[in-house]
Amino acid sequence: MAIFSLTSPILAIETTCDETACAILSPEGAILAETVHTQSGHAALGGVVPEIAARAHLALLPDIVAETLGKSGLALAEVGAFAACTGPGLIGGLIVGSNYAKGLAVALGRPFLAVNHIEAHALTARLPGLFAHDIKFPYLLLLVSGGHCQCIAVKGIGDYEKLGGTIDDAAGEAFDKVAKMLGLGWPGGPALERLAREGHSDAVALPRPLMGREGCDFSFSGLKTAVARQIAPYGMEALPRPVAADIAASFQRCVCDVMADRARHALALLPKAQSLVVAGGVAANGAIRTALEALADEAGIPFVAPPLRFCTDNAVMVGWAALETIRAYQDAGQALEDGIPTAPRPRWPLTEMVPPGNAM
Repeated sequence: MAIFSLTSPILAIETTCDETACAILSPEGAILAETVHTQSGHAALGGVVPEIAARAHLALLPDIVAETLGKSGLALAEVGAFAACTGPGLIGGLIVGSNYAKGLAVALGRPFLAVNHIEAHALTARLPGLFAHDIKFPYLLLLVSGGHCQCIAVKGIGDYEKLGGTIDDAAGEAFDKVAKMLGLGWPGGPALERLAREGHSDAVALPRPLMGREGCDFSFSGLKTAVARQIAPYGMEALPRPVAADIAASFQRCVCDVMADRARHALALLPKAQSLVVAGGVAANGAIRTALEALADEAGIPFVAPPLRFCTDNAVMVGWAALETIRAYQDAGQALEDGIPTAPRPRWPLTEMVPPGNAM
């Protein structure tokens, strides 16, 4: 049974949704090479089709791994360990990526580490060189993407507490569905943000679900319904662009207000938070970043938003999460052996993670 060490580069793979990605990191976390391919064929279908995504991962992954190795200047035999996200995500993609990484590990006699996709997002802010200051535990993570919308207390490696989450749609899903209503296509988030710049954020009266309520859960279903009611009088006619822009701006403003309110309640539940960190694809939205930065200033803590390329799914975050885990086990005086559960899991709550010091 192979034992992990921090003496050789690690190769990581990400295939949880529609990004096929590979990265190679040094033992210290320096990015030696990375490749990300975003599948484009789903746009015509209005969203990611899991079976098509899995087949694309299977076709793309060998070339992407070879390309990443070429960029790094390393031979495959020089890789000391392999990692892949094994959940949560689309099961077909998880099977492809994790089995490919495990196959390489077995062939070379190297260890393999199963990485939690949400944990990878949670730890991205700690990637070396991103910020002038180190991101210390504990911190509040606001994870906002097409599949997730959660407030998470990040207390340490493997030590997480979910403070709140969506009770229906994730924020990214709401953006995409409203964008589709407005005739903007898929993925809709970036297009809606661009259109919103042309509109007035107070032009359309829309609800702000759960705003002001106790706790830090989210709900966007009612907001989507309210947008649909605004569009309904136009029937099958295309919306006049000024009307569409006002709806987009008003919707985005509601989401920003709700995000800030829910994060404010989450910070009250984590009074020792050292930072407010945002991650996930929706974290690329400039209006949401501005609202959360204002909240962090109000709370007197740093606002941390990774570069846009690390907000969306990527393999660098997978490799870094693996390195953080290996280092945490070493610091706890425990040997991390290849053999931890590696079966792909479409659902894998962070609350099921175990801090290294508590691992058996």
